[in-house]
Amino acid sequence: MTEKDLILALDNGTQSVRALLFDLHGSLLAKARVPIEPYFSPAPGLAEQHPQVFWQALCQACQKLWSLEGVDKERIAGVALTTQRSTMINLDKNGQPLRPAIVWLDQRRTQGLKPVGGLWGLAFRIAGMTRTAAYLQAEAEANWLRTHQPQIWEATHKYLLLSGYLTYRMTGRFVDSVGCQVGYLPFDYKKLTWAASWDWKWQAVPIRREMLVELVPPTHLLGEISASAAQETGIPKGLPLIAAAADKACEVIGSGALQPHIGCLSYGTAATINTTHRRYIEAIPLIPPYPSAVPGAYTLEFQIYRGYWMVSWFKQEFGLHEQRLADERGVEPEVIFDELVQRIPPGSQGLFLQPYWSPGLKLPGPEARGAIIGFGDIHTRPHIYRAILEGLAYALREGAERTVRRSHIPITELRVAGGGSQSNAAMQLTADIFGLPTSRPHVYEASGLGAAIDAAVGLGLHRDIERAVASMTHLGDTFHPDPQVHALYDQLYKRVYLRMYHQLRPLYEELYRLSP
Repeated sequence: MTEKDLILALDNGTQSVRALLFDLHGSLLAKARVPIEPYFSPAPGLAEQHPQVFWQALCQACQKLWSLEGVDKERIAGVALTTQRSTMINLDKNGQPLRPAIVWLDQRRTQGLKPVGGLWGLAFRIAGMTRTAAYLQAEAEANWLRTHQPQIWEATHKYLLLSGYLTYRMTGRFVDSVGCQVGYLPFDYKKLTWAASWDWKWQAVPIRREMLVELVPPTHLLGEISASAAQETGIPKGLPLIAAAADKACEVIGSGALQPHIGCLSYGTAATINTTHRRYIEAIPLIPPYPSAVPGAYTLEFQIYRGYWMVSWFKQEFGLHEQRLADERGVEPEVIFDELVQRIPPGSQGLFLQPYWSPGLKLPGPEARGAIIGFGDIHTRPHIYRAILEGLAYALREGAERTVRRSHIPITELRVAGGGSQSNAAMQLTADIFGLPTSRPHVYEASGLGAAIDAAVGLGLHRDIERAVASMTHLGDTFHPDPQVHALYDQLYKRVYLRMYHQLRPLYEELYRLSP
């Protein structure tokens, strides 16, 4: 009888869907990737995609995986799913999409909503959090749908995340993992379940309880692969689908950051720093930690919304020469851009970039804008590129320090995942800015590995999360800070970067009023 000792992890990211086959030591045995168009934009600021695009890409990735040499379906013990966060889908009573999904990059807002009232409204006024509560209401996709597409909202039978939709397509059940609940939903982040009926979140969004799906914790059973899903994906019918978590949360445990002294940086479309905690901590009042891929735990996160999107933006707007040079040399463009960074000294000769290309919720506030200061006649395109990488690392260091102040647990080492982790220059300047040893996971597909870890525990192939992480995660390259360079960055960070937002905020406020 064939031993069932492999995990199929399905990772639906912003740019692509991957089907990944892991063994119980965390080795990636096979991989199939299908690119997807992240979104289409029916109007400025809107980001939507047809749910079928995600499902078809998942099916194609699986079928591509089965065609690879040496892949043995019979050895697969179970399946795990991880997806991009905060992408919302409306389904009718027949489980069919009523409209395109609203993708997490969407920037629509709903003005003029009735504020949260009663005792909750009074509490927010006393705490000075009224503006934050109003921002959350305005950002909630459900409020926009009810206001601008009331017929669709009335016809909505289930309102669920992309993870819940794909789970439904695979199992036929309206169920999702607790670890995937990151969005503007009436979710109790402290108790890790839907909010109680008296919670203010039900006032803030027009969602009815019956519109929401059943929740199960990470490592628990979501259901089994249905006959129709087996036919479309090629995944064997009846295989268990084990709850994992959203991609960032899976990335954290897939990089081995299981303890709060290990910071996990994600250099992806959004740049984040996360730490895993067993107790509930709000780094910013009213802004909760997110569910962890570890059952019952939390991931404390600080996010730069546009993150390493800024690197893609730079390449698209200013990097044509390097793209052509890479084609001529037959190398990846990142190799050429790394060479750009290496030509510029640490600190970019006084050029600073504040990476608030998209507004924040509380810190920075919704008025925030991006800024570049310190220009002189010595500065060139490579200076701007290095300043982008440095600005992102400065911002994440600020987030890390805020986390430490709230948790009282120092961060002593870093893991870096996501596309930006493939740049040696970005890894080294991160180590230098933080002054901490900074390591890559042993595999690039850290979020997929995190999902596989949850599945291995849920299937009983590893006894618990701690043993699974110890067995399945390993350090890749480690970058150590240069003491002299760190000393320079430390001064630049404390004396210039930390002061930029406060100095520029009055101008941001004026811009917010004059051109919101």
